Amino acid sequence: MIDLRLLREDPDRVRASQRARGEDVALVDALLSADERRRSSGVRFDELRSEQKALGKLIPRATPEERAELLQKAEQLKIDVKAAEAEQNEADETAKQLLLQLGNIVHTDVPVGGEEDFVVLETHGTIRDFAAEGFEPKDHLELGEALGAIDVERGAKVSGSRFYYLTGVGALLELALVNAAIAQATEAGFIPMLTPALVRPRAMEGTGFLGQASENVYHLEKDDYYLVGTSEVPLAAYHMDEIIEADKLPLRYAGFSPCFRREAGTYGKDTRGIFRVHQFDKVEMFSYVAPEDAEAEHKRLLEWEKQWLTSLELPFQVIDVATGDLGASASRKFDCEAWIPTQGKYRELTSASNCDSFQARRLSVRMRDEQGGKKTVQPLATLNGTLCAVPRTIVAILENHQLADGSVRVPEVLRPYLGGREVLEPISK
Repeated sequence: MIDLRLLREDPDRVRASQRARGEDVALVDALLSADERRRSSGVRFDELRSEQKALGKLIPRATPEERAELLQKAEQLKIDVKAAEAEQNEADETAKQLLLQLGNIVHTDVPVGGEEDFVVLETHGTIRDFAAEGFEPKDHLELGEALGAIDVERGAKVSGSRFYYLTGVGALLELALVNAAIAQATEAGFIPMLTPALVRPRAMEGTGFLGQASENVYHLEKDDYYLVGTSEVPLAAYHMDEIIEADKLPLRYAGFSPCFRREAGTYGKDTRGIFRVHQFDKVEMFSYVAPEDAEAEHKRLLEWEKQWLTSLELPFQVIDVATGDLGASASRKFDCEAWIPTQGKYRELTSASNCDSFQARRLSVRMRDEQGGKKTVQPLATLNGTLCAVPRTIVAILENHQLADGSVRVPEVLRPYLGGREVLEPISK
């Protein structure tokens, strides 16, 4: 959630952020009104409680005649205090619910618009000219089936559409990708983590996934658990309700977990193969830093993602995601999109988001620092960055490194994790 002081001091900035996101600007004024009611009801409750305490001290010293009148007044005060407390609690809850609906304040440099209004910042690698090489590229599913690596038919038979099996070299390729990604993250100073796939509502709400993104979340109603769509959720909640000493920052974790997404609103989109699926594995980077270090950490996460995609020898571009496609928690987001030959366009493979103190405020993750000789406690900043979303990375590797005979060249960085294999060959050979 945003800082309420910012809302009070600069409501126009918050309105501009809402407008840029394409979201309801009236929410800002509703929250301002609720916050004023919350504060005034709190003052009223404090005044009545103070009066009640003062009266309580007078009664024992009062004469019998005075005591009857004071007791009558005390009884009325008791009723008034209870009513004021109820009003305060109601006002608090109203303000809280409105605050939870408000997205993070977008960074001033973020391009304004929807999904297609991103700005390309960088382009890396060379797109292969398959025509010059004398053959038409196959898509990842045709290649994967020939390699004995992907089985979507049995995935659909067992679990339905958008499910799949990785078999043989497909399973080995996933394990190679995960091990190589964790190795890079560990070398960069991240602590490897295996995280829970089921979380309680507060963890999901605290990271901002129960607002506009809730339609893509799986909820187990009987037990009131949520299946995570990314290990960002359990990693963000790892230090929930904790105070971290400033000299311990930054804290960096690399989480590996299964991820589950309903993919609501994508009917008929990316239905072939394993590019858009309901369940997949992912290595996610997550950082806790001091607020003043957040922008620099955001750039570092992007550099680690670029390093990873370069090591996989994939052509890709970096985009500055537009305001309407940020999601509730991010103030700014960079995506790395790999070239997919059979689609003739770049598609998202990794994403790095700066959430500032938005998630930390919701989850009560704070840092203790010393300023001017005094200890201070304040929310810190959280950031996340995908290192390897496995299925999409397999799609990009198969299509970009395919050879004319249907085999696939293995990028050098993965070879140590695949027993030294340089090429994946069709099982028919």
